[in-house]
Amino acid sequence: MRIVADENIPLVDAFFGALGEIRRLPGRAIDAAALADTDLLLVRSVTRVDRALLAGSPVRFVGTCTIGTDHLDLEYFAEAGIAWSSAPGCNARGVVDYVLGSLLLLAEDEGVRLASRTFGVVGAGQVGGRLVDVLRGLGWRVLVCDPPRQAAEDGDFVDLETILSECDAISLHTPLDNAGDHPTHHLLNAERLERLRPGAWLVNASRGAVVDNRALRELLERRKDLRAVLDVWEGEPVADVELARLCRIATPHIAGYSLDGKLRGTAQIYQAWCRFSGQAESVLLDELLPTPWLGELTLDASSDLDWALATLCRAVYDPRRDDADFRRSLVGDELQRRAAFDALRKHYPVRREIDGLRVGLTGEAPRLAEMVRALGAELV
Repeated sequence: MRIVADENIPLVDAFFGALGEIRRLPGRAIDAAALADTDLLLVRSVTRVDRALLAGSPVRFVGTCTIGTDHLDLEYFAEAGIAWSSAPGCNARGVVDYVLGSLLLLAEDEGVRLASRTFGVVGAGQVGGRLVDVLRGLGWRVLVCDPPRQAAEDGDFVDLETILSECDAISLHTPLDNAGDHPTHHLLNAERLERLRPGAWLVNASRGAVVDNRALRELLERRKDLRAVLDVWEGEPVADVELARLCRIATPHIAGYSLDGKLRGTAQIYQAWCRFSGQAESVLLDELLPTPWLGELTLDASSDLDWALATLCRAVYDPRRDDADFRRSLVGDELQRRAAFDALRKHYPVRREIDGLRVGLTGEAPRLAEMVRALGAELV
């Protein structure tokens, strides 16, 4: 069997090496010519997989090692009889860690306690749903907007207008959908952005075009009370340099780039391929995960809760490093910045997830224990 894989997908050899010959290419360089003799295609979000890419090729299975599928032409797959799989939830924990790190920094900037804010989560799927669980587990007030889930479940949801009018911090986790019953392209357009509360924080770690980037840049130029955190950009890998400079945190689409999340994505696609091909799984992710650099922390029962929260989160991930790296890349012409964006993703440093951290407590500290459990760390 012949396999073409995005060169940034980890553990391809470990999971797929026994199945056939593997050819690795930059995700943006995968073209129709490269697939002329390919049976299995493995991609990430930078590769548009559609009729133009696949027509006439022998590809019979497409796996994207990502949560999102907006880069896949699923209608064409159905028409052509091409099987496919994504990796839902693979990097959800990494994105949650990114959002927590960003919120901690914004709170320190303004000298406020996170517990005093009202949080709005737009999109409560694999990522947003997990974020909601963590924030509510910490005892914070969270409003959730997810029209598809609301229609299906009629649960505890609010509309977007309520999010904009009542929430001090808004985190976006919707897929990018240009059509359908609930389109999300420019979900936050100029009109809705104008309705952000005074002093509001906006975090986008979903897809760049969920927010009208030009409208956001113009708004941030006028309203110095607002704070923005952007990990995703319209026109990636080219980002709006002026918008990035106006953001408190700006990063190159790496919110979910934890090592665990990337390895989990490859494992999920391998499992999907095994189901499709009817063969037994012979490789297990647990046997391939490396030992975390930081395995355990011990907190005294007298620890301040806010200090403990920041210490635990930053022991695993602090977005300031990624922000600094990205800002240093925003120089030169468009071609240079495009290459720098992809290079930051390709050579991303090792980063683990908080649910792999063991936390010990000395003494009785029920509130501290509750916070550790809410974060997802292992209490020992």
